[in-house]
Amino acid sequence: MRAALYLRVSTDSQDVANQRRELEAVAQRHGWEVVGIFSDESVSGAKDRRPEFDRLRQGIMRKEFDLVAAWSVDRLGRSLQNLLGFLGELQAKRVDLYLHQQGLDTQTAAGRAMFQMCGVFAEFERALIVSRVKAGLARARANGVRLGPPCVQVDLSRAKALLAAGQSLRSTAKTLGLATETLRRHLATSTAPAGHPEGDRL
Repeated sequence: MRAALYLRVSTDSQDVANQRRELEAVAQRHGWEVVGIFSDESVSGAKDRRPEFDRLRQGIMRKEFDLVAAWSVDRLGRSLQNLLGFLGELQAKRVDLYLHQQGLDTQTAAGRAMFQMCGVFAEFERALIVSRVKAGLARARANGVRLGPPCVQVDLSRAKALLAAGQSLRSTAKTLGLATETLRRHLATSTAPAGHPEGDRL
């Protein structure tokens, strides 16, 4: 049986080595011939564009594999709609799916039903995480915590003096240890008319 391995990690601090090692061991035990390895690194499962996953799908459409093996259902994606769409593509080409963590094999009816249930739980887990983050931000605001980037202190007098002496905006920003756009924004704010909403906020 021709097998394709799909590997994915979502952050730079992770790598796909463990997933690959485990799946290659599974392939060897089952006698699968690994004909393709597709690896998306530092790519979230919620993103629509995953280059290697797209290449895998193209291979499925060309019937280059008999089976796709992945570490877990959440490696394939976090959206139930996308997961079920992917399962439909596999079924249309009669390509099976193996998920190592769930011990799932879609060569059976039970395996196909379990895949759909795993997708439901993956989406539910993601919704819970988003809900917790929003609740945490709301609590922080209620407690008076200022959210967003820290305020940048700008020595406007020095900046204006350097500019008046003929130094460029970019060079002045570099001298002050600022980004050019940050200095530009503060200069624009400092020249706002008195009483303007931005006039007192430097």
